[in-house]
Amino acid sequence: MKLEVTNLVHDKDIENDLFMENLESRLDININNNEIIENNDWVEQILFTIPYIEKALRKPNKNIITEAEVVKIEKIKKVTVDSIKHLSKNTNLISQFDEKKGEVIPSKILNAFKEESYITYENRFIYTLIKLIDDFMFIRTSKAKDSEHKSKNYQKAIYEAKTKIKRQRIKLNLDYTVEDVEGKKQEDDLEVKIRNLQEKVRILKSIDLYQMLDGKKITLVTSPLKMTNVLLKNVNFQYAVKLWNYLNDNLDIKNKTVSLKRDYEEHGEAKKLANETFLLNYLIFNQINDKNKNKKNKKLKIVDLDSIEQKLLTDSLIDKIIEINPELAESELKKMIIDRYIVFKKKKTI
Repeated sequence: MKLEVTNLVHDKDIENDLFMENLESRLDININNNEIIENNDWVEQILFTIPYIEKALRKPNKNIITEAEVVKIEKIKKVTVDSIKHLSKNTNLISQFDEKKGEVIPSKILNAFKEESYITYENRFIYTLIKLIDDFMFIRTSKAKDSEHKSKNYQKAIYEAKTKIKRQRIKLNLDYTVEDVEGKKQEDDLEVKIRNLQEKVRILKSIDLYQMLDGKKITLVTSPLKMTNVLLKNVNFQYAVKLWNYLNDNLDIKNKTVSLKRDYEEHGEAKKLANETFLLNYLIFNQINDKNKNKKNKKLKIVDLDSIEQKLLTDSLIDKIIEINPELAESELKKMIIDRYIVFKKKKTI
């Protein structure tokens, strides 16, 4: 591909040929692109495990706890086997004994009763895991909001060129820089998943067992876990333990930054276009010099072409466009001219 824009404003002549023959140029390109990749695996991990946690909460593990205390005989409601065994070992609690009737009257006796308790290690583990999920979500979402979380893309081109025509020495040094700082937006589907996750955690906290444990302000479980038979063999707790280990291992996990850096000297089409642009700049300024060569001690300014030159140049431009695009419709040609006219006016204003 050749730009060939010089043909639109100036016919080929000997000077143009000399310009390109004597041209020495160099185009150095520097590209530095950074892309931030968020680590959002934790969302999927928690969403996958929540159904198992809910099952463990709705079918809680429980223990039968036997509580006993020695009370006065008047306060005892039911004498159990445990009470008799305790009295036989503690005869000092016997106040009267009737040998004829074989009756024993104690002053105090053991009052033993059993009750179910849901404050088990397994239930405390599930309660602590939900607390951990809540804290983990808060940390990850807060970091996403507070961090700058921006990717920076940087491009730079340095073009140096020189040539000579007769007694003229022409040089061009051009530095072109583009820096794009782009904020990383959270994906819509990820936001939906996080809101869904927050709602599921809210439902877990509303279950009776969680409410009861929360009200009793139980002691939280800490690592390393005590691997009871329930944690080892119950499927619901197996997945809960797996999530526990994942969250603890990834509390400080960070997003990944992928960088692409390239430094090279361009020899292809980009350099050819830059060379032709150099020639175009020369023709523009050379035309200005021709128009003002007889004006001394005055500032250089662009002189409008007279009506004949304007018509010739306009006709030449349109002919060239039609020649390049023979199937171009009249409406498309008008649109192209109007668009370029608007761009030119804006550039001139700036």
